[in-house]
Amino acid sequence: MENISIFLAKFWGWYLIIFFVILTFNPKRIRQIFLDLKDEKFLITTSFMAIIVGLLNILYHNIWEPNWKFIITAIGWVALTIGLLLFIFPKRTISFLEFVNIKFVQVIYMLLFLTGIFLLNIVYGVVPY
Repeated sequence: MENISIFLAKFWGWYLIIFFVILTFNPKRIRQIFLDLKDEKFLITTSFMAIIVGLLNILYHNIWEPNWKFIITAIGWVALTIGLLLFIFPKRTISFLEFVNIKFVQVIYMLLFLTGIFLLNIVYGVVPY
């Protein structure tokens, strides 16, 4: 199970850092994503992808320990929840996500960055934990 935790920490760490960099240098992308969510085909594809990624994450790594492994589990549950909400209640979920993005954009970006750095530090051990 430790190998799966390490793999997912690498995956989510790099994913969050890459996503942070893309949004930092091209903030129009986030606006484009919300515009694309108004298209039914994109919405269904996105919700299915979130459900699949979240469910796979949870099936392989559903560890509820008070350490860094919980972050990986929480990411899986958030992905699954958002995917299900987008599929079941698309308009309300998109409105909520837009509201959260507008109100807490800097907080969200910093959480992406810091969580990615934390997970990569766990794996690569640059700063002792």
